[in-house]
Amino acid sequence: MEELRSLKNYKPSRFKAEGSIYKSRFADSAVFFVNNLRHTKGRWYGEPFELIDWQEQIIRDLFGIVRRYDECRQFRTAYVEIPKKQGKSELAAAVALLLTCTDAERGGEIYGCASDRSQASIVFDVAVHMIDQFPAFKKFINLNIAQKRMTFTPLDSFYQVLSADAYTKHGLNAHGVIFDELHALPDRRLFDVMTKGSGDAREQPLHFIITTAGVDRNSICWEMHQKAEDVLQGRKIDPTFYPVIYSAADDDDWTSEDVWRRVNPSLGITVTMETMRNAYEDAKLNPVNENIFRQLRLNQWVKQSVRWMNMEKWDGCDFQFDTKTLENRVCYGGLDLSSTTDITAFVLVFPPEDEEDKYIVLPFFWIPDECLETRVRRDHVPYDMWKAQGFLNTTEGDVIHYSFVEKHIEELGKKYNIKEIAFDRWGAWEMTQNLENAGFTVIPFGQGFKDMSPATKELMRLVLERKIAHAGNPPLRWMADNLYVSTDAAGNIKPNKQKATERIDGAVALIMALDRAIRGENQGAYDERGMLIIDPNHPDGYYYSK
Repeated sequence: MEELRSLKNYKPSRFKAEGSIYKSRFADSAVFFVNNLRHTKGRWYGEPFELIDWQEQIIRDLFGIVRRYDECRQFRTAYVEIPKKQGKSELAAAVALLLTCTDAERGGEIYGCASDRSQASIVFDVAVHMIDQFPAFKKFINLNIAQKRMTFTPLDSFYQVLSADAYTKHGLNAHGVIFDELHALPDRRLFDVMTKGSGDAREQPLHFIITTAGVDRNSICWEMHQKAEDVLQGRKIDPTFYPVIYSAADDDDWTSEDVWRRVNPSLGITVTMETMRNAYEDAKLNPVNENIFRQLRLNQWVKQSVRWMNMEKWDGCDFQFDTKTLENRVCYGGLDLSSTTDITAFVLVFPPEDEEDKYIVLPFFWIPDECLETRVRRDHVPYDMWKAQGFLNTTEGDVIHYSFVEKHIEELGKKYNIKEIAFDRWGAWEMTQNLENAGFTVIPFGQGFKDMSPATKELMRLVLERKIAHAGNPPLRWMADNLYVSTDAAGNIKPNKQKATERIDGAVALIMALDRAIRGENQGAYDERGMLIIDPNHPDGYYYSK
């Protein structure tokens, strides 16, 4: 065996059991195999996959620490939680290949699992490209790309990406399971099937879990995180469990570069300090991006919902305009119906007519007249003053009369060229049918991440760049200040109506109208220039996907 680059001052994990030993021969063999793999992306492509110290520590611990009496691996479950861009996928691919090709497990079954088949394929594809550059092993590999399966012929062992319905398949006899981004798993069914009993017939099965922190503290990932913390802190003893967490504590200074260095073990190798600084600068401007920075860059379990709008930036868009100049001009509407006793919001967005123009926002609000004084006392919100100032309309009685709102919108249609009206498809069918009969084009608008995220992110961009004009409308400002957003595993965002303790109807209506304005005036600007992506790595904090 040629001379190995070796981890300086390697010490076996402090979780090595009294009945276990460290077999350097086993560990050296695993490290040697991995160091003969090649990088598969970017400027590192084709270069030897020389393990970074933290990666080598894990490989040596997992494959070198064995039970004294039978020399089988001590650790059966490894939980590795680490920030993004640290070499996570490469390490997971290396472990998958070690289990498939070097473990002397005849008929070994190694499965790649994630929230969906596409996510699980990321690690598999890295493994394929690694093997493609490893001639000594490539000749022993049968590859089926369509099925996402590779077979190591000398042992008849295979590495297989599981489909999304894998949890329905029983009888699996897993020698190894690679779980990528466990935090994104929608429920625990797949995890339970793959980790509870599927490898009972194997001598030394290994469940290798590698993930960034998540947001859902009712998930299987949070359960595993808690177990890892308990083992790390000595509150729980499980000799088969191997915990690794690189994370900033809740009370750590998230702005400190010393903290960044401590929790990003590949900093300066796979990710630069300049990238971290750019991400931080963007995070300072936007609470959502602060959460993303904390979760992805510092590996903190952040709240799923966060107060969103930077009100200083919002107030910077208090550009005044004369509504008379908007007559007959093309615009798009967003309609958010309340319950019959709450606020109903209708917002018109006028797209810019030239590069110097802005998106002009014209909102309208309605509340039942008989509820007005009660709501002022109860909510401590000046609805009465807003009505006197002309920012809020009332309808007769103690409930919203949607017919009154319909007539108002019809009158607006005579004054402005309303191309489309987007509406929350829940609970608005009768009213929108009436509007359609009156000659309007009405578009149902989903309230999930897929539909809401593009325009919600675009709204923030327009506010930050001062390319929107709202004239300081007080009810709309109040609602923008009330806005919380939720973030999913892919970084998509949407308004969180459950989290918001105050009304956000106007903000939601604005987002829907803005979406239709962007799509309508640019034949789908999200398609032409790409989807707006909020990216802490980008100097501007965002870019358009191609």
